[in-house]
Amino acid sequence: MNSSILALDQGTTSSRAMVFSLSGECLAVAQEEFTQHFPHPGWVEHDAEQIWHTQEKVMRAALAQAGAQAAAKPTAIAITNQRETTVLWHRHSGKPLAPAIVWQDRRTAPVCAALKAEGKAAMIQAKTGLVLDAYFSATKLAWLLDHTPNARAMADAGELAFGTIDTWLMWKLTQGRCHATDPSNASRTLLFNIHTQTWDEELLALFRIPRSVLPEVKPSSGFFADAFVDGSTLPIMGLAGDQQAALYGQSCLRAGEAKNTYGTGCFMLMNTGTQAVSSKNQLLTTTAWQIGNSPPQYAMEGSVFMAGAIVQWLRDNLGIINTASDIEALAGSVPGSEGVCLVPAFVGLGAPHWNADARAMLCGLSRGSTRAHIARAALEAIALQNLDVVNAMRSDSGLALQSLRVDGGATQNALLMQIQADLLEVPVVRAGNAESTAWGAAKLAATALGLATVDAGQAQHFYPDLGRARQEQMNGLKTRWQEAIQACLGLS
Repeated sequence: MNSSILALDQGTTSSRAMVFSLSGECLAVAQEEFTQHFPHPGWVEHDAEQIWHTQEKVMRAALAQAGAQAAAKPTAIAITNQRETTVLWHRHSGKPLAPAIVWQDRRTAPVCAALKAEGKAAMIQAKTGLVLDAYFSATKLAWLLDHTPNARAMADAGELAFGTIDTWLMWKLTQGRCHATDPSNASRTLLFNIHTQTWDEELLALFRIPRSVLPEVKPSSGFFADAFVDGSTLPIMGLAGDQQAALYGQSCLRAGEAKNTYGTGCFMLMNTGTQAVSSKNQLLTTTAWQIGNSPPQYAMEGSVFMAGAIVQWLRDNLGIINTASDIEALAGSVPGSEGVCLVPAFVGLGAPHWNADARAMLCGLSRGSTRAHIARAALEAIALQNLDVVNAMRSDSGLALQSLRVDGGATQNALLMQIQADLLEVPVVRAGNAESTAWGAAKLAATALGLATVDAGQAQHFYPDLGRARQEQMNGLKTRWQEAIQACLGLS
């Protein structure tokens, strides 16, 4: 019987379960959304129990689909997850003490600002590879301990457990027998020293986190524990945070190989091999994965806040297009943006600028500017933001990018992919397997089992146009973009 892997993909808005063959074919899939809670401005919460119930439901549904095919019966479980979201629960009852604080939540920004004022940011970045920001888990966990009745006393007594969503799911799957995570998720907490691959005592003291609440850190590809599923057991063999899983799913296994996920925003990761490269350009350094007892692999990460969300803005706020897919034809109806430039800082600027106060600018308009020029400028803005991240990665790592592997909904826009290739001057390779994240987790589990995998689907290449006219056009775009970025930052 052919082997297959059950991949649990727990995201920010929905839980999914997929069964993959070793060739990357999706044999079964189920998905269910869950509730987003916004109790106060800047607060974002999830019900951890609801997350578990939706994940359990889709897991059973996918297994039922797979059960109709004898060859699709899984031999192991893999987990990939939204990162940084913080859950605190009681070890004996298994019940969360409070709502989970989502990675998007900003309630602890003042704490981070105070620590920056105390001069702690450089030490934290040196140990964790991360910027000091409310995005990560440490201040969220400290907030839960401080604002949940009796939480600190229970934590000191060893009665509480902390985890990001991967750890929470593993606890539930194993009926409380396994409290663990992997280096890719641990490295997103601000509590994990990525150089020693251990929880850091100085950071625990700084954030006032008792060591007793922390999970054990195990290799991303290896045996975690047996999950109890419908009266039988399946070993959990693979685990990685969603972006690192996508990097593995895209087979970016060597230093210098990079992937970019185009969704609401963009997440770009470059494999830097066994070297944790410290960024001078405000990128994040993160553990990518660890295979068994081999040394961990590292990555540099840059986040772009607005990508597909720009297209939504053109559709919903300006009415320039009726559907998101309309933008490709509209933008393609003109040969260029004719000087129009959009800096999409609607919620600030991400990497490599990290300016939360910046706001969007639309400039370079003339009487001849049309909605087609604005649509074209919007696609260029997505690609130009990613160019900034790539240039920062090249500068920090000294590694030459040979190609950029891409996934996500916006990659279906061929014009955007061609603009990206022309700006980067390297091929852009669209994944043949659209499910890079879940497939990456499945591949980690297969690797742990000693099973060979083959990436399914035919990748599509977008090669850069290196003709003189196109190069001049791209150089003009880059110059206008940098001028607009500086103007935008000057007004923040």
